[in-house]
Amino acid sequence: MGAMAAALLASTAAQAQMKPEEMVETRQAGYQFMAWNMGKIKAQVIDGKEAYDQAKVAAAANTIAAIANSGMGALYSPETTTEQLGNKTRLKPEFFQNLEKAGQIGRDFSAAANQLASVAASGDQAAIKKAFGDVGGSCKSCHDNFRAER
Repeated sequence: MGAMAAALLASTAAQAQMKPEEMVETRQAGYQFMAWNMGKIKAQVIDGKEAYDQAKVAAAANTIAAIANSGMGALYSPETTTEQLGNKTRLKPEFFQNLEKAGQIGRDFSAAANQLASVAASGDQAAIKKAFGDVGGSCKSCHDNFRAER
């Protein structure tokens, strides 16, 4: 069985175990936790509002990478869009009409998160700033394409 088929089966199994509302809540919790960790990095490396602490920055970056690589794609199904759930979600139905693009954005996000974790371990603040921007850019790409405005 190919990797894509295995991923699809795993995704289908996860979807079968959760109600659409639970998928959305879990998905949103993951993104909120990543945003909180991005805020910790931003305060130390970008804004300078907090003293730089490499261990804390690395821990935040590792958390972001772990969530990005956790299989969150299983929390997306056609039953979890604004069309079905209204204001409980911001996922546009267009996501499922553009799965190739959505998948590429997701892979780019994971790669950017992994790079952030890697450079955070090095302590190179210039590299962390660049990688932080790349993660933010990948978030924006998904939001611009597939996130409904409120």
